[in-house]
Amino acid sequence: MTDAAPKPTAAARPRMQVNPPVFFISAGLILAFVLFGALFPAEAGRAFDALQAKIVHDFGWFYILSVAIFLIFVIFLMLSRYGDVKLGPDDSEPEYSYLSWFAMLFSAGMGIGLLFFGVAEPIQHYAKPPVGEGSTVEAARQAMVLTFFHWGLHAWAIYLVVGLALAYFAFRRGLPLTLRSGLFPLIGKHIHGPAGHAIDIFAVLGTMFGVATSLGFGVLQVNAGFSHLFGLPVNPTVQIVLIAVITGMATLSAGTGLDKGVKRLSELNIILAIALLVFVLFAGSTVFLLQAFVQNVGAYLGAVVQRTFRMYAYEPNAWLGDWTLFYWGWWISWSPFVGMFIARISRGRTIREFIGGVLLVPVLFTFLWMTVFGNTAIALDLGGAAPIVQTVADNIPVALFEVLEQLPFSTIASGLATLLIVTFFVTSADSGALVIDMITSGAAPNPPVWQRIFWAVCAGVVAAVLLLAGGLQALQTAALASALPFAIVMLLICYGLLRALQTEARGTSMDLSIAADTPPATGLSWQQRLASITGFYDRPEIESFLGDTVRQAFEAVAAQMRDSGLAPELVVGEDRLDLDVPHGDRGVFRYTVRARSFRSPSFAWAEAREAGQERRHYRAMAYSSEGDQQHDVTGYTRDQLINDLVNRYAGFRHVRRLA
Repeated sequence: MTDAAPKPTAAARPRMQVNPPVFFISAGLILAFVLFGALFPAEAGRAFDALQAKIVHDFGWFYILSVAIFLIFVIFLMLSRYGDVKLGPDDSEPEYSYLSWFAMLFSAGMGIGLLFFGVAEPIQHYAKPPVGEGSTVEAARQAMVLTFFHWGLHAWAIYLVVGLALAYFAFRRGLPLTLRSGLFPLIGKHIHGPAGHAIDIFAVLGTMFGVATSLGFGVLQVNAGFSHLFGLPVNPTVQIVLIAVITGMATLSAGTGLDKGVKRLSELNIILAIALLVFVLFAGSTVFLLQAFVQNVGAYLGAVVQRTFRMYAYEPNAWLGDWTLFYWGWWISWSPFVGMFIARISRGRTIREFIGGVLLVPVLFTFLWMTVFGNTAIALDLGGAAPIVQTVADNIPVALFEVLEQLPFSTIASGLATLLIVTFFVTSADSGALVIDMITSGAAPNPPVWQRIFWAVCAGVVAAVLLLAGGLQALQTAALASALPFAIVMLLICYGLLRALQTEARGTSMDLSIAADTPPATGLSWQQRLASITGFYDRPEIESFLGDTVRQAFEAVAAQMRDSGLAPELVVGEDRLDLDVPHGDRGVFRYTVRARSFRSPSFAWAEAREAGQERRHYRAMAYSSEGDQQHDVTGYTRDQLINDLVNRYAGFRHVRRLA
């Protein structure tokens, strides 16, 4: 049941809802990049090569150290007392079931990459390890450890840093669901100025190039799959056409929204992925693969600390830049996209549940996937059944289909793999467009659909330009370069989130709530407060209080706000009332009053205790989106409740620089 101001008709709805500095500067920079790559592809390729060499040589240590800090930080939060904090009000519940949640996590996080590198990466490490001789049993063991290292805990820890900060500040502290909110504890209200705009622009560019990198890998493999199945030629023209067609599919999905398009495609992805995984597991050497999975996990856990800080400082080679640094850059550049997406779908979960779910479940599935496909490929090459190493050296996207060719029903399996790549492609483009639209619109609740479509098309165009300007090398450079400034922002986000959690543990509110000189609910006499404190109320009494006094107060404030040009919304839920006041990119102010039950103390309701019944009494508890603690408003008059609401709304406007 919802009471709200009249909503604008479709004709009256604004045609554009954006944060102008972020939207136009981001779009302008992306356009400049596209024009440079399209008009001068040779020069762009040389520039990409020089830029990647510079980043690897001068900043490789920074990437390695930063990612180590991210992993240590999220594990600390999961094991600490902060793990019990909810990503939302204390009474909030998750919006999605575990199955839907894990499916969306997996699809947004790594889908296309797993299909592209599931065979190719283990084989390449096996053929050319960073140290030692290749194509040996020892090289095979080391290849799986290296693959797990790149796709394991570190990758999801990077996503977690951004996702956790966004979910905490947006759902618990009432700030906009954009990257700038993560720095509120450090720069305060300046997040709404140029510094905040710069952070969001970095996030848009990182997301765009991270998504475009994945789309580039995806279209290479789709082309290889169609070539394997139907004899379609493998060349840039075909790849550009494929990008155009699949991007068109993504724009259709983008128009259906999160709960329909992305959710349903994600669930389809996980079903297709499990089907392909189970097929290869049982069509191949099942017992060997299960044994290898257990051993690979143990070897990874035994080497994870050493690998985390391994720089090859005493034996310099190009392997670190081609692999580990590329992955760390790719994951960091993807982190605004995946982080915001997993934050958006994780409201109501505790920090411990969020970190545990994101850090462990997708990682274990990824490890099983890499073992099944990677160890199958290595076993085929070691046994001489198929020249997988040579296939990967000649054409990386074909590697998956070469492995499937050695198994029964290979044509069906290859068709399933190609379909899975296409659905992952669509999901990535759709989700990426959704996230970029949220950033550039200032987290507007319902921006026009065309804006998401615009960003989905941009991702396809950038992927096409990157392929034309240098193929895989250009994709790697885009990931590394876009990640460098955002890695610094992520380190600051870690510090800001820790400060915010510390203030919450101390019961303070970091100036997110009312100003210190604002009096609480003035006009409440001490006699009235004492009567309220010592009174015991049953459920019907509190429900009557919510339906009469609280509702009248909310309606009075809402009417006055509408006269001032605002659009407040009164939402009536079970045992609660909410007053929501949207303010565009400054966020939504929410004031809530809800009924809360308590066990009656031993000195009350003696007659009920004698009858062996547990008696409960009820209070009306109020809190706002500004992170303040719940406070008892039972017995307030209408004007006293209005005073409390307005005081907290004044604090919201002060912090958001609205007054």
